[in-house]
Amino acid sequence: MPLRFTKMHGLGNDFVVFDGIRQRVDLTPGQLRRLADRRFGVGCDQVLVVEAPTRPDVDFRYRIYNADGGEVEQCGNGARCFVKFVRDQGLTDKRKIRVETAGGVIVPVQGDDGRVTVDMGVPRFAPAEIPFVAERDATVHPLDVGGRVVEVTVVSMGNPHAVQVVADLERAPVTTEGPVIEHHPRFPQRVNAGYMEVRDRANIRLRVWERGAGETLACGTGACAAVVAGVRRGLLDPEVRVATRGGVLAIAWAGPGAPVTMTGPATTVFEGEWEPTAA
Repeated sequence: MPLRFTKMHGLGNDFVVFDGIRQRVDLTPGQLRRLADRRFGVGCDQVLVVEAPTRPDVDFRYRIYNADGGEVEQCGNGARCFVKFVRDQGLTDKRKIRVETAGGVIVPVQGDDGRVTVDMGVPRFAPAEIPFVAERDATVHPLDVGGRVVEVTVVSMGNPHAVQVVADLERAPVTTEGPVIEHHPRFPQRVNAGYMEVRDRANIRLRVWERGAGETLACGTGACAAVVAGVRRGLLDPEVRVATRGGVLAIAWAGPGAPVTMTGPATTVFEGEWEPTAA
């Protein structure tokens, strides 16, 4: 039976979104990979499935699958698209929505201008919570990448990130070094590799090699992780504009114990039907 879907994006980070409340969505990893394929499927960085909540203190649950078919914990750009989707589909008229994800509960809010602000929760640094193989929490960890040692700040935004500062973002080895960091043995559940160029204390440029998806035009949790890393290293102020290849996100973090907030747009591209086949 065909599945109804909506194609959406947050600053070019694109999604296929399914209403899993009014239709049954149960796709295998092979079917997810075929769906995400830009030649043989609809094409996307991630697949989002909206579901009914499993607990009384939230409004919805949503699940996130990368283009490789693997389920992941969190997606910041996806969270913004989620809010627009459930409101446009008439699943809720709330502007502030409590959402259950595999990475914890998030609370996105749609503003009058259509942009969505997401409380992404409190960042975590303990190696065991990321997870990351290290003896202690530190602001910067040396990481041997193919014989070259790079300095990374490791943080969880509900999913794992390793952020490094680079002098020239365009020359950063995102597509060659990023996959090596993603699969580095010190990250037992793999990791998102972020490359941050600091322009001044309130502005950065960012590229991210996303775990299971490759380089995307924007990464919401990656933007949050980069700002957290920059604040921890004394390079950034609490409010930062993050310029990605897909556009600009506004990120704010007041410091240890405080949640990170992210504000940005969400865009609907088109709706359609897709017929799953054996894969």
